[in-house]
Amino acid sequence: VQLQASGGGLVQAGGSLRLSCAASERTTYAVGWFRQAPGKEREFIAAISWSGGITYYADSVKGRFTISRDNAKNTVYLQMNSMKPEDTAVYYCAARRGITAGHRNDYWGQGTLVTVSS
Repeated sequence: VQLQASGGGLVQAGGSLRLSCAASERTTYAVGWFRQAPGKEREFIAAISWSGGITYYADSVKGRFTISRDNAKNTVYLQMNSMKPEDTAVYYCAARRGITAGHRNDYWGQGTLVTVSS
């Protein structure tokens, strides 16, 4: 499975962006979104089960970000609202065995840069 992340860019604080993670084929993997800010460790921020019925959010994004998927398009989305400068990071998606933090990530997409200006 190949994953292609897109949708990053520059946004002002309080604004919104939607990231996409497109898979090269139909998959029953769960998908997670991660981010890595300069000088910081990679952070697991959201995940969705293959059916879309179960989701996970880190406290840092809960209530502001929404993960969803369209299996007909083999695509997972991350809608980011009320963005803050601390959301600035490179965002990655990964196909994984489950939605909680302990599961293995089997495939990674390339990162997409999100910059939030104050």
